[in-house]
Amino acid sequence: MAAEPLKTLFYPFEAEALPLPRKDARVLFLGAEAGFRLPAGFEAALHLVQGFRPHFRALQASGYTVTPRAEGSGFDMALVLAGRYRGQNERRIAEAIERVLPGGLVIMAGGKDDGVDSLRKRIDALAPLDGHLPKHHGVAFWLRRTGTEAAATLRAGNPDLVVQGGFKTQPGMFSFDRVDAGSKLLAANLPHDLKGNVADFCAGWGYLAAEVLQRSHGLTALDLYEADFEALEAARLNVHGGVIEPRFFWIDLLTEAVERRYDAIVMNPPFHSGRAAEPGIGAGMIRAASKALKPGGRLFMVANRQLPYEQVLSAAFASHAEIAREGMFKVFSARR
Repeated sequence: MAAEPLKTLFYPFEAEALPLPRKDARVLFLGAEAGFRLPAGFEAALHLVQGFRPHFRALQASGYTVTPRAEGSGFDMALVLAGRYRGQNERRIAEAIERVLPGGLVIMAGGKDDGVDSLRKRIDALAPLDGHLPKHHGVAFWLRRTGTEAAATLRAGNPDLVVQGGFKTQPGMFSFDRVDAGSKLLAANLPHDLKGNVADFCAGWGYLAAEVLQRSHGLTALDLYEADFEALEAARLNVHGGVIEPRFFWIDLLTEAVERRYDAIVMNPPFHSGRAAEPGIGAGMIRAASKALKPGGRLFMVANRQLPYEQVLSAAFASHAEIAREGMFKVFSARR
Protein backbone atom coordinates (compact mmCIF):
# COMPACT_ATOMS: atom_id res chain seq x y z
CA MET A 1 0.00 0.00 0.00
CA ALA A 2 1.19 3.52 -0.80
CA ALA A 3 0.34 5.08 2.57
CA GLU A 4 3.05 7.76 2.60
CA PRO A 5 2.71 8.85 -1.06
CA LEU A 6 -1.07 9.09 -0.58
CA LYS A 7 -0.49 11.53 2.27
CA THR A 8 1.99 13.46 0.13
CA LEU A 9 -0.50 13.73 -2.74
CA PHE A 10 -3.12 15.53 -0.65
CA TYR A 11 -0.68 17.56 1.46
CA PRO A 12 -0.66 20.66 -0.81
CA PHE A 13 -4.38 21.11 -0.04
CA GLU A 14 -3.82 20.66 3.70
CA ALA A 15 -0.91 23.15 3.61
CA GLU A 16 -3.10 25.60 1.63
CA ALA A 17 -0.52 25.66 -1.15
CA LEU A 18 -3.40 24.74 -3.45
CA PRO A 19 -7.07 25.74 -3.19
CA LEU A 20 -9.62 23.03 -2.60
CA PRO A 21 -11.63 22.11 -5.69
CA ARG A 22 -15.19 23.39 -5.97
CA LYS A 23 -17.90 21.08 -4.64
CA ASP A 24 -19.24 20.60 -8.20
CA ALA A 25 -15.78 19.93 -9.70
CA ARG A 26 -14.94 16.60 -11.36
CA VAL A 27 -11.62 15.16 -10.19
CA LEU A 28 -9.85 12.28 -11.94
CA PHE A 29 -7.62 10.12 -9.71
CA LEU A 30 -5.22 7.88 -11.65
CA GLY A 31 -3.45 5.08 -9.79
CA ALA A 32 -5.78 5.47 -6.82
CA GLU A 33 -5.23 3.21 -3.83
CA ALA A 34 -7.27 2.66 -0.70
CA GLY A 35 -6.29 4.41 2.51
CA PHE A 36 -6.28 8.04 1.40
CA ARG A 37 -7.85 10.67 3.63
CA LEU A 38 -9.47 13.66 1.97
CA PRO A 39 -8.60 17.05 3.49
CA ALA A 40 -11.37 18.86 5.35
CA GLY A 41 -13.60 20.63 2.84
CA PHE A 42 -12.58 18.46 -0.13
CA GLU A 43 -16.06 17.61 -1.42
CA ALA A 44 -15.56 17.31 -5.18
CA ALA A 45 -16.61 14.13 -6.95
CA LEU A 46 -13.73 11.70 -7.38
CA HIS A 47 -13.43 9.45 -10.43
CA LEU A 48 -11.05 6.71 -9.27
CA VAL A 49 -9.00 4.61 -11.72
CA GLN A 50 -7.09 1.49 -10.70
CA GLY A 51 -6.27 -1.49 -12.92
CA PHE A 52 -4.58 -3.73 -10.32
CA ARG A 53 -7.30 -6.00 -9.05
CA PRO A 54 -6.33 -6.14 -5.32
CA HIS A 55 -6.21 -2.31 -5.12
CA PHE A 56 -9.43 -2.08 -7.17
CA ARG A 57 -11.24 -4.37 -4.73
CA ALA A 58 -9.86 -2.53 -1.70
CA LEU A 59 -11.24 0.76 -3.06
CA GLN A 60 -14.62 -0.87 -3.69
CA ALA A 61 -14.60 -2.27 -0.15
CA SER A 62 -14.01 1.28 1.12
CA GLY A 63 -17.21 2.39 -0.61
CA TYR A 64 -15.77 4.06 -3.71
CA THR A 65 -16.79 3.65 -7.32
CA VAL A 66 -13.71 2.76 -9.35
CA THR A 67 -12.96 1.77 -12.95
CA PRO A 68 -9.94 -0.14 -14.31
CA ARG A 69 -9.48 2.45 -17.08
CA ALA A 70 -10.12 6.17 -17.20
CA GLU A 71 -13.43 7.16 -18.75
CA GLY A 72 -14.54 10.56 -19.99
CA SER A 73 -12.78 13.89 -20.35
CA GLY A 74 -13.23 17.52 -19.37
CA PHE A 75 -12.15 16.99 -15.77
CA ASP A 76 -11.48 20.07 -13.67
CA MET A 77 -8.55 18.45 -11.89
CA ALA A 78 -6.49 15.26 -12.00
CA LEU A 79 -4.54 13.50 -9.27
CA VAL A 80 -1.76 11.04 -10.18
CA LEU A 81 -0.27 8.66 -7.61
CA ALA A 82 3.16 7.70 -8.96
CA GLY A 83 4.71 4.31 -8.30
CA ARG A 84 8.04 2.69 -9.04
CA TYR A 85 7.64 2.23 -12.83
CA ARG A 86 8.85 5.27 -14.74
CA GLY A 87 7.08 4.48 -18.00
CA GLN A 88 3.77 3.83 -16.30
CA ASN A 89 4.06 7.06 -14.31
CA GLU A 90 4.77 9.11 -17.43
CA ARG A 91 1.87 7.55 -19.34
CA ARG A 92 -0.48 8.32 -16.44
CA ILE A 93 0.66 11.92 -16.33
CA ALA A 94 0.12 12.19 -20.08
CA GLU A 95 -3.40 10.84 -19.66
CA ALA A 96 -4.11 13.26 -16.82
CA ILE A 97 -3.03 16.22 -18.95
CA GLU A 98 -5.15 15.03 -21.88
CA ARG A 99 -8.28 14.49 -19.81
CA VAL A 100 -8.42 17.76 -17.85
CA LEU A 101 -9.88 20.97 -19.21
CA PRO A 102 -7.54 23.69 -20.50
CA GLY A 103 -6.25 25.41 -17.38
CA GLY A 104 -7.10 22.32 -15.32
CA LEU A 105 -4.80 21.41 -12.46
CA VAL A 106 -2.75 18.18 -12.50
CA ILE A 107 -1.25 17.18 -9.13
CA MET A 108 1.29 14.35 -8.95
CA ALA A 109 3.06 12.73 -6.00
CA GLY A 110 5.27 9.77 -5.22
CA GLY A 111 7.87 8.45 -2.81
CA LYS A 112 11.51 9.46 -2.92
CA ASP A 113 12.55 5.81 -2.92
CA ASP A 114 10.56 5.36 -6.13
CA GLY A 115 12.40 8.14 -7.97
CA VAL A 116 9.83 10.93 -7.68
CA ASP A 117 12.53 13.63 -7.79
CA SER A 118 13.65 12.43 -11.22
CA LEU A 119 10.03 12.32 -12.36
CA ARG A 120 9.44 15.89 -11.14
CA LYS A 121 12.49 17.17 -13.03
CA ARG A 122 11.44 15.32 -16.17
CA ILE A 123 7.95 16.86 -16.13
CA ASP A 124 9.28 20.31 -15.25
CA ALA A 125 11.50 20.20 -18.34
CA LEU A 126 8.47 19.51 -20.55
CA ALA A 127 5.86 21.73 -18.93
CA PRO A 128 7.08 24.16 -16.26
CA LEU A 129 5.58 23.31 -12.90
CA ASP A 130 3.50 25.72 -10.85
CA GLY A 131 5.01 24.38 -7.66
CA HIS A 132 6.18 21.43 -5.60
CA LEU A 133 6.12 20.46 -1.93
CA PRO A 134 8.06 17.72 -0.11
CA LYS A 135 6.36 15.82 2.71
CA HIS A 136 6.05 12.30 4.14
CA HIS A 137 9.26 11.04 2.43
CA GLY A 138 7.88 12.08 -0.93
CA VAL A 139 7.22 15.05 -3.17
CA ALA A 140 4.02 16.50 -4.58
CA PHE A 141 4.21 18.73 -7.67
CA TRP A 142 1.65 20.32 -9.93
CA LEU A 143 0.99 22.16 -13.17
CA ARG A 144 -1.90 23.61 -15.12
CA ARG A 145 -2.73 22.34 -18.57
CA THR A 146 -1.72 24.88 -21.20
CA GLY A 147 -1.64 22.40 -24.08
CA THR A 148 -0.99 18.73 -24.80
CA GLU A 149 2.56 18.93 -26.16
CA ALA A 150 4.02 17.55 -22.93
CA ALA A 151 1.54 14.66 -23.00
CA ALA A 152 2.50 13.85 -26.60
CA THR A 153 6.20 13.83 -25.68
CA LEU A 154 5.57 11.55 -22.70
CA ARG A 155 3.58 9.12 -24.83
CA ALA A 156 6.21 9.13 -27.57
CA GLY A 157 8.85 8.24 -24.99
CA ASN A 158 6.81 5.35 -23.59
CA PRO A 159 5.12 3.69 -26.55
CA ASP A 160 3.32 0.37 -26.75
CA LEU A 161 5.86 -2.30 -27.61
CA VAL A 162 6.04 -5.46 -29.68
CA VAL A 163 8.51 -7.92 -28.16
CA GLN A 164 9.96 -11.25 -29.31
CA GLY A 165 7.38 -13.29 -31.16
CA GLY A 166 5.10 -10.35 -31.88
CA PHE A 167 3.70 -9.97 -28.37
CA LYS A 168 2.11 -6.58 -27.66
CA THR A 169 2.98 -5.01 -24.30
CA GLN A 170 3.30 -1.59 -22.65
CA PRO A 171 5.31 0.00 -19.82
CA GLY A 172 4.13 -0.98 -16.35
CA MET A 173 3.46 -4.63 -17.15
CA PHE A 174 5.68 -7.37 -15.73
CA SER A 175 8.62 -7.95 -18.11
CA PHE A 176 7.12 -5.55 -20.65
CA ASP A 177 10.29 -5.23 -22.75
CA ARG A 178 11.25 -8.92 -23.15
CA VAL A 179 10.04 -12.44 -22.59
CA ASP A 180 10.83 -13.28 -18.95
CA ALA A 181 13.65 -15.83 -18.59
CA GLY A 182 11.71 -17.82 -16.01
CA SER A 183 8.68 -18.08 -18.29
CA LYS A 184 10.96 -19.20 -21.14
CA LEU A 185 12.40 -21.96 -18.96
CA LEU A 186 8.94 -23.11 -17.91
CA ALA A 187 7.69 -23.13 -21.50
CA ALA A 188 10.70 -25.21 -22.59
CA ASN A 189 9.88 -27.83 -19.96
CA LEU A 190 6.13 -28.12 -20.45
CA PRO A 191 4.86 -31.43 -21.80
CA HIS A 192 3.52 -31.34 -25.33
CA ASP A 193 0.54 -33.49 -24.42
CA LEU A 194 -1.34 -31.02 -22.25
CA LYS A 195 -5.01 -31.64 -22.85
CA GLY A 196 -8.43 -30.97 -21.46
CA ASN A 197 -9.10 -27.82 -19.48
CA VAL A 198 -5.89 -25.83 -18.93
CA ALA A 199 -5.36 -22.51 -17.13
CA ASP A 200 -2.55 -19.99 -16.94
CA PHE A 201 -2.47 -18.40 -13.48
CA CYS A 202 -0.75 -14.99 -13.30
CA ALA A 203 -0.91 -14.93 -17.09
CA GLY A 204 0.56 -11.45 -17.61
CA TRP A 205 0.47 -10.43 -21.27
CA GLY A 206 0.04 -14.01 -22.37
CA TYR A 207 3.39 -15.57 -23.28
CA LEU A 208 2.89 -18.91 -21.52
CA ALA A 209 -0.73 -19.23 -22.61
CA ALA A 210 0.28 -18.55 -26.21
CA GLU A 211 2.92 -21.28 -25.99
CA VAL A 212 0.38 -23.75 -24.59
CA LEU A 213 -2.17 -22.86 -27.26
CA GLN A 214 0.28 -23.39 -30.12
CA ARG A 215 1.80 -26.63 -28.82
CA SER A 216 -1.09 -28.54 -27.26
CA HIS A 217 -3.70 -29.90 -29.63
CA GLY A 218 -5.85 -31.73 -27.10
CA LEU A 219 -7.13 -28.62 -25.35
CA THR A 220 -10.83 -28.27 -24.63
CA ALA A 221 -10.41 -24.94 -22.77
CA LEU A 222 -7.63 -22.43 -22.09
CA ASP A 223 -8.32 -19.82 -19.41
CA LEU A 224 -6.07 -16.91 -18.46
CA TYR A 225 -6.20 -15.39 -14.95
CA GLU A 226 -4.45 -12.08 -14.27
CA ALA A 227 -4.72 -9.25 -11.73
CA ASP A 228 -3.26 -6.50 -13.98
CA PHE A 229 -6.11 -5.26 -16.18
CA GLU A 230 -3.90 -3.79 -18.90
CA ALA A 231 -1.76 -6.93 -19.09
CA LEU A 232 -4.90 -9.03 -19.50
CA GLU A 233 -6.13 -6.72 -22.26
CA ALA A 234 -2.78 -7.21 -24.00
CA ALA A 235 -3.15 -10.98 -23.59
CA ARG A 236 -6.46 -10.78 -25.48
CA LEU A 237 -4.43 -9.53 -28.45
CA ASN A 238 -1.55 -11.93 -27.97
CA VAL A 239 -3.23 -15.29 -27.35
CA HIS A 240 -5.10 -16.49 -30.40
CA GLY A 241 -4.87 -18.73 -33.44
CA GLY A 242 -5.46 -22.11 -31.82
CA VAL A 243 -8.29 -24.59 -32.18
CA ILE A 244 -10.14 -23.06 -29.22
CA GLU A 245 -10.99 -19.53 -28.12
CA PRO A 246 -9.24 -18.63 -24.85
CA ARG A 247 -11.17 -17.06 -21.97
CA PHE A 248 -9.85 -14.20 -19.88
CA PHE A 249 -10.50 -13.50 -16.18
CA TRP A 250 -9.49 -10.32 -14.36
CA ILE A 251 -9.15 -11.71 -10.85
CA ASP A 252 -7.13 -11.60 -7.64
CA LEU A 253 -6.27 -15.26 -7.17
CA LEU A 254 -5.35 -14.71 -3.51
CA THR A 255 -8.80 -13.46 -2.50
CA GLU A 256 -11.26 -14.47 -5.24
CA ALA A 257 -12.39 -18.03 -5.84
CA VAL A 258 -11.82 -19.80 -9.16
CA GLU A 259 -15.11 -21.37 -10.24
CA ARG A 260 -13.77 -23.76 -12.91
CA ARG A 261 -11.69 -26.91 -12.44
CA TYR A 262 -8.68 -27.82 -14.54
CA ASP A 263 -6.66 -30.77 -15.77
CA ALA A 264 -3.48 -28.66 -15.76
CA ILE A 265 -2.32 -25.22 -14.63
CA VAL A 266 0.83 -23.38 -15.72
CA MET A 267 2.10 -20.56 -13.55
CA ASN A 268 4.88 -18.01 -13.11
CA PRO A 269 3.71 -16.37 -9.88
CA PRO A 270 4.91 -12.99 -8.64
CA PHE A 271 6.94 -12.84 -5.46
CA HIS A 272 7.27 -9.10 -4.87
CA SER A 273 4.99 -6.55 -3.28
CA GLY A 274 6.48 -3.21 -4.29
CA ARG A 275 10.21 -3.56 -3.67
CA ALA A 276 9.92 -6.17 -0.93
CA ALA A 277 10.17 -9.90 -1.62
CA GLU A 278 6.96 -11.60 -0.52
CA PRO A 279 7.23 -15.39 -0.93
CA GLY A 280 3.79 -15.61 0.67
CA ILE A 281 2.26 -14.41 -2.62
CA GLY A 282 3.64 -17.39 -4.52
CA ALA A 283 2.63 -19.73 -1.69
CA GLY A 284 -0.92 -18.41 -1.90
CA MET A 285 -0.92 -18.96 -5.67
CA ILE A 286 0.19 -22.58 -5.16
CA ARG A 287 -2.72 -23.18 -2.78
CA ALA A 288 -5.13 -21.52 -5.21
CA ALA A 289 -3.86 -23.76 -8.01
CA SER A 290 -4.32 -26.88 -5.89
CA LYS A 291 -7.94 -25.94 -5.19
CA ALA A 292 -8.61 -25.25 -8.88
CA LEU A 293 -7.22 -28.57 -10.15
CA LYS A 294 -9.24 -31.72 -10.64
CA PRO A 295 -8.10 -34.82 -8.74
CA GLY A 296 -4.97 -36.00 -10.54
CA GLY A 297 -4.53 -32.59 -12.17
CA ARG A 298 -1.02 -31.25 -12.71
CA LEU A 299 0.65 -27.95 -11.87
CA PHE A 300 3.71 -26.70 -13.75
CA MET A 301 5.36 -23.63 -12.23
CA VAL A 302 8.62 -21.70 -12.27
CA ALA A 303 10.15 -19.86 -9.31
CA ASN A 304 13.35 -18.14 -8.32
CA ARG A 305 15.82 -20.67 -6.95
CA GLN A 306 16.03 -19.09 -3.49
CA LEU A 307 12.29 -19.23 -2.82
CA PRO A 308 11.32 -22.07 -0.44
CA TYR A 309 8.17 -23.36 -2.13
CA GLU A 310 8.90 -27.07 -1.64
CA GLN A 311 7.17 -27.23 1.75
CA VAL A 312 4.07 -25.49 0.39
CA LEU A 313 3.95 -27.88 -2.56
CA SER A 314 4.27 -30.86 -0.22
CA ALA A 315 1.33 -29.63 1.84
CA ALA A 316 -0.92 -28.75 -1.12
CA PHE A 317 -0.20 -31.64 -3.52
CA ALA A 318 0.04 -35.42 -3.42
CA SER A 319 3.47 -35.29 -5.08
CA HIS A 320 5.87 -32.82 -6.60
CA ALA A 321 9.30 -32.76 -8.23
CA GLU A 322 11.83 -30.27 -9.51
CA ILE A 323 12.09 -30.97 -13.25
CA ALA A 324 14.50 -28.25 -14.39
CA ARG A 325 16.98 -25.74 -13.02
CA GLU A 326 18.83 -23.04 -14.93
CA GLY A 327 20.39 -19.76 -13.88
CA MET A 328 18.18 -18.11 -11.26
CA PHE A 329 15.16 -20.38 -11.79
CA LYS A 330 13.76 -23.80 -10.99
CA VAL A 331 10.73 -25.52 -12.49
CA PHE A 332 8.35 -27.75 -10.54
CA SER A 333 5.69 -30.19 -11.52
CA ALA A 334 3.09 -31.27 -8.97
CA ARG A 335 0.10 -33.58 -9.01
CA ARG A 336 -3.06 -33.11 -6.97
